[in-house]
Amino acid sequence: MQVSVETTSALERRMTVGVPAERIETEVNKRLKQTALRAKIPGFRPGKVPMSIIRQRYEDSARQEALGDLIQATFYEAVMQEKLNPAGAPSVEPKGFEKGQALEYVATFEVFPEFQVAGFESIAVERMQADVSDADVDNMLEILRKQNTRFDAVERAAQNGDQLNIDFVGKVDGEAFAGGSAKGTLLVLGSGRMIPGFEDGLVGAKAGEERVLSVTFPEDYQNLDLAGKAAEFAVTVNAVAEAKLPELNEEFFALFGVKEGGIDGFRAEVRKNMERELRQAIKTKVKNQVMEGLLAANPIEAPKALLGNEVNRLRVQAVQQFGGNINPEQLPAELFEEQAKRRVLLGLVVAEVVKQFEIKPDEARVRELIEEMASAYQEPEQVVAWYYKNPQQLDEVRSVVLEEQVVDTVLQKANVTDKQVSYEEAVKPAEAPKAE
Repeated sequence: MQVSVETTSALERRMTVGVPAERIETEVNKRLKQTALRAKIPGFRPGKVPMSIIRQRYEDSARQEALGDLIQATFYEAVMQEKLNPAGAPSVEPKGFEKGQALEYVATFEVFPEFQVAGFESIAVERMQADVSDADVDNMLEILRKQNTRFDAVERAAQNGDQLNIDFVGKVDGEAFAGGSAKGTLLVLGSGRMIPGFEDGLVGAKAGEERVLSVTFPEDYQNLDLAGKAAEFAVTVNAVAEAKLPELNEEFFALFGVKEGGIDGFRAEVRKNMERELRQAIKTKVKNQVMEGLLAANPIEAPKALLGNEVNRLRVQAVQQFGGNINPEQLPAELFEEQAKRRVLLGLVVAEVVKQFEIKPDEARVRELIEEMASAYQEPEQVVAWYYKNPQQLDEVRSVVLEEQVVDTVLQKANVTDKQVSYEEAVKPAEAPKAE
């Protein structure tokens, strides 16, 4: 087998492969012999059909099958011989072929970039330090109470914070518009859910009252047909209800699975969950800085094949997340290209760190992470056992731990500074990094 390789760009290779005629004929004859054993031809018993007849009837199809299999087999033999690492399936262009002569084809494909990770010392990481204070727990208790607010009907005029049950019909230039009408809508005044002026115009209204609200759609309103236009909404207030926060009692604690220990036990459970959230938030922010630093210190090119595959994965995820009867391929690739590029580049860089430093998942850390995740459930032992009975889920946890070990490896050489911050600042989501 003859092989020659041409470098056509940083990652693209054009490989010409020649397959000797003898190898082709050997493969063709092998298939014809297999066909002869099972061919059913009138006048002949199975396995007794003359090879001349088998060849006459089946040689063309056997040759096509042999050529296809040979191209696939010799491609991988050739890349192994040339020590190439394809990043995707090749585009194959067979050259002219005649019976009894060698086969020549050209395979064009991309390879994975070859590089050594470096520049750890140039990566700056700000590592937050924070604690969960009693005041933080008090604030979280109030948030939990508000999340479980109930609304009781009242006979007074509506005020901010009240929940109204309303019917409304909206018109622009005297004409009703799509999406501008509803019945039985629940609206909390002051929530900012409706366009400016709508909720303010219902303050002071009572159950059974009708009001006409004159408002203007914002200039940046998502529906461009309505953006900046004046509108009138005829609103009927069906009911007014005021917010009632639940008491911190046994009934409330039971909503969160705490059935013993009273207020002290509930506070302890809330604090434990907050501390878990705090550790994860700090860990995530450190990891994001490390990953951004690795990308900046190791600029590489992403193979188009990998980018295309990642775009397709993101398309499928988008359809699964938002639902709808949509073919993922109908979603424009441009929507996902930046995110796909960042994912691919990070995957390549992280994989190289793992390879270069010979990192393997620490099974003790895998167990620790599983136990920490399981602690959020009422039967943690069952959750731990479930992970160890599901190889795919266990491998996902190992991947997370491996990534954490990559972060630890970088932090040993990176420029790390610690910063004391409040709990609120530490758990506040960081802005998503932008792709180059």
